[in-house]
Amino acid sequence: MARLFALVFLLQIAMAVVALISCLSAEPEQIRRLPRLLWAAVIVFIPVAGPILWFTTGRSRPSDGADSTPRRPTAPDDDPDFLRTLDADKARRDRELFERWEDDLRRREEQLRHDEDPHNPELRNEKNGDA
Repeated sequence: MARLFALVFLLQIAMAVVALISCLSAEPEQIRRLPRLLWAAVIVFIPVAGPILWFTTGRSRPSDGADSTPRRPTAPDDDPDFLRTLDADKARRDRELFERWEDDLRRREEQLRHDEDPHNPELRNEKNGDA
């Protein structure tokens, strides 16, 4: 008989622990009827009925079997839209950098052509020693 009481006692403790963990980790939208702390007190202070009440009336269950809680935001590196915007921004920045380099190269080539032009009076004055 003592073994039966020990088994019932351990079962009651296990059920209370599982119910308490379920209560404390539930999203606020999933808790019905009473506030979370009051449910925790009911689970702890009413030995067998507390956990049973929590599982039957305190916790909402999805009606269609799917999870009805709103999804938590995903990490930015898991969001395909965010990754697409990063790729688009990088491509735009690369294009702008390439255009700046091309403009700088054109300007330098033009300056080089201008400096090497034999009809350039400034170049002739520099060769003759006139400044």
